Amino acid sequence: MKRILLTGNGAAAWGARLACADYVPAFPITPQTEIIETLADWIDNGEMPGRLVTLDSEHSMITAAGAAAATGVRVFSATSSQGLLYGMEMLYTVAGWRAPFVLVNVSRGLASPITLEPDHNDILAARDCGFLQIHCATCQEVLDSVLIAYRLSEASSVRLPVIVNLDGFYLSFTREPVQIPDLKAAAAFVGAFDAEDIRFRASAPTSQAMAVLGGSPYSYFRYETHLAALQALDAYETIASEFEEKFGRNHPAVETYRCDDAEMLFFMIGCFATKAKVAVDRLREAGWKIGLVRPRLIRPYPAEAIRTILRGKHGVAVIDQNLSMGFGGVLHSELASALYGQPDMPHILASFIGGLGGRDISTEEFFEIATTLKRAIVSGETPAPRLLYTEDELKQIEKLQLIAHVERTGGERE
Repeated sequence: MKRILLTGNGAAAWGARLACADYVPAFPITPQTEIIETLADWIDNGEMPGRLVTLDSEHSMITAAGAAAATGVRVFSATSSQGLLYGMEMLYTVAGWRAPFVLVNVSRGLASPITLEPDHNDILAARDCGFLQIHCATCQEVLDSVLIAYRLSEASSVRLPVIVNLDGFYLSFTREPVQIPDLKAAAAFVGAFDAEDIRFRASAPTSQAMAVLGGSPYSYFRYETHLAALQALDAYETIASEFEEKFGRNHPAVETYRCDDAEMLFFMIGCFATKAKVAVDRLREAGWKIGLVRPRLIRPYPAEAIRTILRGKHGVAVIDQNLSMGFGGVLHSELASALYGQPDMPHILASFIGGLGGRDISTEEFFEIATTLKRAIVSGETPAPRLLYTEDELKQIEKLQLIAHVERTGGERE
């Protein structure tokens, strides 16, 4: 085992290398490209066996990934943002094939307007496709999660593809110290890919039976996929426990930070949760009983684990780095549905939208969120959903709009 500085992208590439991925269908897109470039260098230099092929689009890339996995090959791929959406049709398709492989998504905001900076609308748009989702907060977690994801994807009770998600720029290009497991130890943990009954031989072609007629067989296979995803909850805990025993790092389905005696909680995913920890520490120093809950698994949704953690708490502030147009934050609505009708749940569930398109969430804003939550707990009235946006930001936008108006009209009043 060695410890070096790695970007989140570099950690993802190391995860694929240590898992002994045989085939890497690829298509470049910012901010994911470093992953593909790193793997291509290793394969070209003979440092990593396998084959990397650049396809003509993400749609083709995910098709090739699913097809290869369905013939018994261990597959790794990566994408981001518009690329993930461009391949959306095939995300649903290959999950229905029950093709086990790992896809890393480097989250980036969606057009329009076009941005290169991160939020979670891309990955959460794919939450219903049948891929399992693991969300990371650190570079170490990215590497470890790729290894765990292969075990989870290939588990006999699951057999579904897995997306490992990391935030673009904030994590993809940030260098952190990362422990790189010994190759033999990592390979022993992941194990050889047992294709079971999905292997393909040219001398013995078989149909994978991809089409059905009528709602009855369609319902059967869709429900089978749903049950397989649910079974991934137990499989994940078992695999994560084995990982901790072997490598000493704990990655439960739901991470908690200073929650035991907390009365109020921040609830969020991704690398900004590390900023929330700092805010929790500062608020604790001021005497606030507050903690952080960070689901690592989003699909399957670890509802029971979350309910156990939240039981008896007074209030939760859900911080979404996404926006479901016409409704609000996706994490907030999913948490509300998981808690509805359950006994002894927090009576205040406040919604905050922040971090869209790479916008930072400052420590002061975490303090303001906590203050708003505390006030709501005392009053018993849930505050209206709120977008984190400062007066100065609004003034800057108004200045830009004025400049654009002058450029467009020559300064004439409309």
